[in-house]
Amino acid sequence: MAEKKERSSLEIRNEFTPVEYDSKYILMVNALKKYFPIKDGLIAHTVGYVKAVDGVTFNLERGTTMGLVGESGCGKTTCGRTILRLAGEKTGGQVLFNGQEVYDLSAKEMRALRPKMQIIFQDPFSSLSPRLPVGEIIGEAVREHNLVPAKEFDDYIDDIMDKCGLQPFHKDRYPHEFSGGQRQRICIARALALNPEFVVCDEPVSALDVSIQAQIINLLKDLQEQFKLTYLFISHDLSVVEHISDSVGVMYLGDLVEYGSTDNIFSNPLHPYTEALFSAIPIPDPDAKMKRIVLEGSIPSPANPPSGCKFHTRCARCTERCKHETPCQHEVEPGHYVVCHLYDQ
Repeated sequence: MAEKKERSSLEIRNEFTPVEYDSKYILMVNALKKYFPIKDGLIAHTVGYVKAVDGVTFNLERGTTMGLVGESGCGKTTCGRTILRLAGEKTGGQVLFNGQEVYDLSAKEMRALRPKMQIIFQDPFSSLSPRLPVGEIIGEAVREHNLVPAKEFDDYIDDIMDKCGLQPFHKDRYPHEFSGGQRQRICIARALALNPEFVVCDEPVSALDVSIQAQIINLLKDLQEQFKLTYLFISHDLSVVEHISDSVGVMYLGDLVEYGSTDNIFSNPLHPYTEALFSAIPIPDPDAKMKRIVLEGSIPSPANPPSGCKFHTRCARCTERCKHETPCQHEVEPGHYVVCHLYDQ
């Protein structure tokens, strides 16, 4: 039985049509899949797979920000890490960065590409080494990749820290001596120091107070404008995503169920899951009546997802077809895509 599952896992690598590179996109993700094996028994047979990312497709234009939203456990973070090749080998699909298939690169080629693709982690404290001073944390990778001459190193780090709202005397301090907002600035400076083109922001403000969140969001926007950065912004906070993003993707149980411009997604959500998600956004008006859509049940296990549409077990508009047939992606309006049988032509 285990051998049969292993063969089916290898076969899914070819279940997509390769796309041709379009130079206006810095990142093209096509049918990306990342499965984690479930081991059991004394000799650790593979008895199944956790389908963390299951066929995600989107394109990201240069200098823009794409928000990636969804409930906890839907695969947002795994998607971002898989794009950066930080989660081991992909299971299937394509990841084109500036026209290069990231997973076709050798170790030496990938090392050369690393500075151009960076990540800002959710928890700034656990992602910073407690044994290194801030100046070394920010400059360690700069020195490793020989980005600036040795005689210009200190001035370069001072300049990066200044751009991120940090002072030169902070270089000799350690992470535990800073507040949460300052630690996140250190993480941003560490990513910015490598002169990246693309940055995955993995819930960079979720652990911060609201006032500090605004400062970090404004810093990210200022740096994007100054350095022409491209962001993939992963978050639970829909109001933050609406503020910072040019486009939005909505994930559910490993699938990208809706994708489009921020204006289209927020003004005209099409997928029933997107409608329910957006109905939970608080309205800053005590007299306004919220039409909250409450989803029944819990998210199914990604190790054993439902057949057909994965959302059908919680969808009030589910039909018999949804239970057995997997929906395809439809472009309902220019640039606005939805994966739902309700929009079949």
